[in-house]
Amino acid sequence: MIDKQSDGVIIGIDLGTTNSAMAIVEGGQPKIIENTEGNRTTPSVVALSKAGERLVGQIAKRQAVTNSDNTIYSAKRLMGRRFKDKEVQKALKILPYHIREGNSGSVEIKLGEKWLRPSEISAMVLQKLKADAEAKLGKKVTDSTKRKTNRS
Repeated sequence: MIDKQSDGVIIGIDLGTTNSAMAIVEGGQPKIIENTEGNRTTPSVVALSKAGERLVGQIAKRQAVTNSDNTIYSAKRLMGRRFKDKEVQKALKILPYHIREGNSGSVEIKLGEKWLRPSEISAMVLQKLKADAEAKLGKKVTDSTKRKTNRS
């Protein structure tokens, strides 16, 4: 069993619509953690390569032009919304990937042959951030806190 105090680390996460970031507290001050590519932010983008491999972050963003049907971005904008919501209807007109009405009026996004909820797409970004933090810090991430955004 891992003792959170000695063996693990707690990170702070800013899950953004466009980019996401992570930080730790060192010496009472927040310190941004670079991802495995050496950047302070990670694109909040998930894609499926033509070979069927799941890509997250910068590598997913790079293939957006050549594989737009299977490159998902701005999923956070759709989280918690109903399909008939005005913001979702606006997104349908500008986003290149497939969005449909799911059970009970929810939003679903097509990635490959699967239909996923926006929260599942965002969870893939969170998984990458956690893995990158563990690789960078050499410690297991045992907990996290998410930045609360103001939707105005």
